[in-house]
Amino acid sequence: MSKRSDNVTRGIEKAPMRSLFYAMGYTKEELERPLIGVVSAHSEIVPGHIHLDKITEAVKAGVRMAGGTPIMVPAIGVCDGIAMGHIGMKYSLASRELIADSVETMTMAHQFDGLVLVPNCDKIVPGMVMAAVRLNIPAVVCSGGPMMSGLVGGVETSLSKMFEAVGARKADIIDDAGLEEYEQNTCPGCGSCSGMYTANSMNCLCEAVGIALPGNGTIPAVHSGRIMLAKHAGMAIMNLVEKDIKARDIINEKSIRNALACDMALGCSSNSVLHLLAIANEAGVELNLELFNEMSAKVPNLCHLAPAGGTHMHDLNNAGGVQAVLAELNKKGLIDTSLITAAGTTVAENIEGKYIKDNNAIRSVDDPYSETGGIAIMWGNIAQEGCVVKRSAVAPEMLKHTGPARVFDCEEDAIDAIYNGKIVDGDVVVIRYEGPKGGPGMREMLNPTSALAGMQLDKTVALITDGRFSGASRGASIGHVCPEAACGGNIGLIEEGDIIEIDIPSAKINAKVSDEEFARRREKAVPREPNVKSGWLYRYAKLVGPSCKGAVMSED
Repeated sequence: MSKRSDNVTRGIEKAPMRSLFYAMGYTKEELERPLIGVVSAHSEIVPGHIHLDKITEAVKAGVRMAGGTPIMVPAIGVCDGIAMGHIGMKYSLASRELIADSVETMTMAHQFDGLVLVPNCDKIVPGMVMAAVRLNIPAVVCSGGPMMSGLVGGVETSLSKMFEAVGARKADIIDDAGLEEYEQNTCPGCGSCSGMYTANSMNCLCEAVGIALPGNGTIPAVHSGRIMLAKHAGMAIMNLVEKDIKARDIINEKSIRNALACDMALGCSSNSVLHLLAIANEAGVELNLELFNEMSAKVPNLCHLAPAGGTHMHDLNNAGGVQAVLAELNKKGLIDTSLITAAGTTVAENIEGKYIKDNNAIRSVDDPYSETGGIAIMWGNIAQEGCVVKRSAVAPEMLKHTGPARVFDCEEDAIDAIYNGKIVDGDVVVIRYEGPKGGPGMREMLNPTSALAGMQLDKTVALITDGRFSGASRGASIGHVCPEAACGGNIGLIEEGDIIEIDIPSAKINAKVSDEEFARRREKAVPREPNVKSGWLYRYAKLVGPSCKGAVMSED
């Protein structure tokens, strides 16, 4: 049977290529087997990636056990927590495109027969999956697994509480010793931060869409089961290569709907909207914001993990994990169980015998947290092309809110106002020029949301931005406003004191400003100069598309 890697290993004319393999110590026997790229995002700057060398070695062992030759190649990865609140966050979302391009480059240049993708944190997971469906070769995702929760004052905690502790310190609700207690005990070790933040959201959705094996989203990083999963992922890729099951055989219109259903049930990060749109785009699947609300209307929210509630990823794992959630959704016919997965089995086979083991972590479909899903899309005169909110993390009293706009043209100015007590109950904080082009890079804004939560304003103050929020954000944090200010969106025309009406249940968000008044303001508006004028981010700003399309790069 011919294979892709024959292009670099077989025939007289490939002797120079073989000589280079031999220079690295590969044997003739290894070159006769399928060559499997093991794309590792291991580094010493990301807690979720610090241990990926161990995961990668386990994957390689699995590939060898199943008769393949594993070849590790690297991938970059930004730690969003460390990059938060400064210029570094401009590079986070943009790095997703670099990762996808680099996986494509290494795969095509060296003609791998299949890929095992070893990411863990926020943009690395979707970036690798985007590459897999773009290349459309056999691929399996094997993440590094979630961090265990911390313990502060006898209460389990995670990174969202750490950021909120800063706001509490600024408000003198806790002292320096209390802040130090959070610093030392919130993040106890390796893994993706322990709440249902973006990294864990995407790792769970990889499982739901079928590109990862059962357990990928929830088995803790420090459990032996994570090493076993990695070995099985290495074995699974060999089965996919043998049967020629490609990435788009797994990720397609039907499986993306399964992922959307799971997203709503789990209460995933609002960033999952951006990433699912981008993955669908690479897979050639039409996906729009309307479908998110369509799914939300019929899929109940079954989980309230941090920051929405007090449970964490290890609780979800102990309760049965993603497969138990899918099995519960199947009781209402909300998923397609006929689809093939990276395990070589169907969704139906994967969920057989799975059930909820702990109702504190996963509720039944007959007793959900809400009848609607965890993500909501809204439209209105300041978001004609939509905006996104993690509805499951919004307090009931903030689902509808009307208040005066407090307008800021960057995150730093908003943070300064919050910390200096200039934001009061009822306000609507508007942060603009932070979109994909205007930022550039669409910064996450965990600092302002956590500052409000830490200062106990999260149930009285809303935030709106054309940027985005961290999966660790909670409250009425409304992001991805489109069109963004830098592209002429009405969010750029809002003035201090304008009354903003938010109605999440009705999917509406409007400023009490007439079309005529917006037109008058537009005539007087002075275009802003881009705040980055060189380097990779400058090129990114030129090519990136709107958030309602996934903020993907395009030359159109």
